[in-house]
Amino acid sequence: MSRSSREKIRISDLHAFYGESHILHGIDLNIRQGELVTLLGRNGSGRSTTLRAVMGMVGRRSGSIMVNGNETLNLAPHRIAHLGLGYCPEERGIFSSLNVEENLMLPPAVRSDGVSLDELYEMFPNLYERRFSQGTRLSGGEQQMLALARILRTGANILLLDEITEGLAPVIVQKLAQVLLKLKERGLTILLVEQNFRFAAPIADRHYVMEHGHIVEEVHAHELEAKTELLNTYLGV
Repeated sequence: MSRSSREKIRISDLHAFYGESHILHGIDLNIRQGELVTLLGRNGSGRSTTLRAVMGMVGRRSGSIMVNGNETLNLAPHRIAHLGLGYCPEERGIFSSLNVEENLMLPPAVRSDGVSLDELYEMFPNLYERRFSQGTRLSGGEQQMLALARILRTGANILLLDEITEGLAPVIVQKLAQVLLKLKERGLTILLVEQNFRFAAPIADRHYVMEHGHIVEEVHAHELEAKTELLNTYLGV
């Protein structure tokens, strides 16, 4: 399979606006099937806006966003989702009045190859134990697992994940890292906005560093050691 045919997302010269505010200034990035790629940067650098722009959830966009070879710039968000994209926003968006199992049964299938309930419970044993617990009774870590599991249930095979480790206990963060590595093995493609570099570094293939709505650096996993100082400068570690 050629390199280009394995390409799941290609963003070219992407500009994005909220009202009059120009947030993204000509971003270029690509992600191939089975890769886990991170967007690193300080708060306000444009990382979350990049995910929202891919999903068609910002005010105005220009440039090009190819998903599986399809130009999506003029597609509605639900049409973009049907190309296999699953978006997990920072606020998680689970239905707090429903229990875990009801949350998992609710999402529509966007593709036929969704992860089964049994597989999800195997992946997230905590959710199996809490399957009849209401969303409001779950810990932050359990809510995050549920948000991720719900996306996998739809059959999405390109995951856009926004700050999924924020505020979670180290043991849960470790569990999420294991899950993401399993998903990579299954051939899923993951774009991860992450503040926790220690979580992201061991599992990512590449890192894009953002600053003021620009991508200022691309770092491959094998370059991490050589570029640690540079990353520390950008990320203010």
